[in-house]
Amino acid sequence: MKSRGPYRRHSTPFKWQLCQDIRNGVIGRRDAQRTYGVSANLIQLWQTQFDRGELNDGEAGASTIAEYDAQIAALERKLGQLTMELDLVKKHRTN
Repeated sequence: MKSRGPYRRHSTPFKWQLCQDIRNGVIGRRDAQRTYGVSANLIQLWQTQFDRGELNDGEAGASTIAEYDAQIAALERKLGQLTMELDLVKKHRTN
């Protein structure tokens, strides 16, 4: 059995290019495994991330932050609304 070496980190541009090459038929998955010494599971994970658009470094980060900002704003509005409703209920109970 072949022993694994130390863990390696692959850059996002490398992952993106490899996935792009696999999708375009430039290289097959098995060839990529042999050439770069990457497991089939790891290639599958990268392909999934590639399909979701998670390997576009700047774009993915910016869109994720924008989505989180929008969710935070919506939750803050909801919190404000619920706080006002609670205050109104408390006011009516004391009267």
